[in-house]
Amino acid sequence: MTTPLPEPSPVDWPALFTRAEPVDVSTPVLLGILAVAAALCIPRATWQYFGLFTTLVHELGHAVAAVLTGRVVHGIRIRRNHSGDALSSGRGVLGSVVSGMLGYPAPAIVGAAQLWSVFNGYTAIALFAGGVVLLLTILVIRNLFGVLVVLASAAASALLWFFASPTVQSYALLVLGIALLVGSVRGLATVIGVHTRRRSQLATSDAYLLFRRTGVPSPVWLLLFAGVIGGCVVFAVSSFVGR
Repeated sequence: MTTPLPEPSPVDWPALFTRAEPVDVSTPVLLGILAVAAALCIPRATWQYFGLFTTLVHELGHAVAAVLTGRVVHGIRIRRNHSGDALSSGRGVLGSVVSGMLGYPAPAIVGAAQLWSVFNGYTAIALFAGGVVLLLTILVIRNLFGVLVVLASAAASALLWFFASPTVQSYALLVLGIALLVGSVRGLATVIGVHTRRRSQLATSDAYLLFRRTGVPSPVWLLLFAGVIGGCVVFAVSSFVGR
């Protein structure tokens, strides 16, 4: 005799778009979340995968800044070696500069926003917004590997949004937000290394490209990147402490 499968629970659609009670994060749970986030973005074995998502967020930072300053985005590419580019065009220098500035800080900005969302009860809304952005990104991805990265990221977001409990959603977004903050710091360390030890690769540095566009020295842009990323870390910590 075959046992019938249980009926799937209906999706509580209103709950997916409304504010919920913030998740309670005890010290042991927080330590566990920090450990998982570190495991994603520090060991080389896991960073080779999670770093692709960080690169995607980096390039989306360029693209979103370009759109907000009136530029036209022509395409985004993500490569296996964690490099990428976001091509845009438009009149004036300001849009080009703003777009160039927001690559390295973008993962930290998104990570801090995710942590704030969790601590203020907007986890489901944050997941939904992130999923929509990822789906729209398909329209501007210009290489097959980049499409695979975007689809995998969107699928993970959709699975969490539809099927995970609010608590699991919150913990997952906390892990992702912290990992993005760490990934942003790691990206900043990498670009500083390009300027100090691997100057033959300067053409890959946003700070160097901004110097070429504006004449403002690269160290100024590196300090600006560091300031924004550091501010995001402080904001994220204050969101936890002040919850």
